[in-house]
Amino acid sequence: MNLCDIHEIKPLLARHGFHFSKSMGQNFLIDPAVPQAIAEASGADDTTGVLEIGPGIGALTVQLARRGAKVAAVELDAALLPVLAETLADCPNVEVIPGDIMKLDLRALVEEHFGGLTPIVCANLPYNITTPVLTRLLESGLFASVTVMIQREVARRICAAPGSGDYGAFTLLCQYHADCLPLFEVEPECFLPAPKVTSQVVRLTLLKEPPVAVTDEGLLFQVIRASFAQRRKKLLNGLSSAFRNRVAREELADILRACGLGENVRGEELSLAQFAAISEEIGKR
Repeated sequence: MNLCDIHEIKPLLARHGFHFSKSMGQNFLIDPAVPQAIAEASGADDTTGVLEIGPGIGALTVQLARRGAKVAAVELDAALLPVLAETLADCPNVEVIPGDIMKLDLRALVEEHFGGLTPIVCANLPYNITTPVLTRLLESGLFASVTVMIQREVARRICAAPGSGDYGAFTLLCQYHADCLPLFEVEPECFLPAPKVTSQVVRLTLLKEPPVAVTDEGLLFQVIRASFAQRRKKLLNGLSSAFRNRVAREELADILRACGLGENVRGEELSLAQFAAISEEIGKR
């Protein structure tokens, strides 16, 4: 069965009485070159255990399986389980796991399914869960890489540089944990149904050590969140609002000057290293 052929997909879904769910952000690939390219970009092979999130009808799953990877595909929509049982019947190296990726015990899943293999993630992520899922995957520290197709605007945020309009707290979270590489775009007509936005594939290669050394990682991200809470605010104002019960405004101004920054600087102008320097100074107070 060609899982990217619309003339085979529609009868398949009709046989199982499946209807697309807007709330789950379901869009199935109908361009066979795309799942092949995503699987290849992920580096999946017989040495890897691949966590796939939202396999849909299995177009990407089959490509991962053909590369010899052990695949654990987590699917939330129970209506797709019988569809996947049919489409993945010839893939003994795939196990479909019913459940919500935000609630599953990721460490237990990796230990149970990927013993002796390098755990990676490869998925066509539903747009509505992209940020929380990526945050959870990166912070888990369980995976060597995360290769995902997501909304192009989110991909730009992940890979943004300081000073750009896409740069923000999520950018810094991703770049603290991983080397972020934008790959290729996927147009709406490659999906059924066609989404209203363009997609992009990105590969996040997890770092063995963060690019900056900080005493308190939690404080670093508290500083970052405060700096972007209101983008148009000056950095000093955002920090003053977040840390008013800990550090006086005048002292925060001194901290910025000690870090080589003026009082009028804005958060989107700062690098991760500069945020780290600020958090270290605040941590001393």
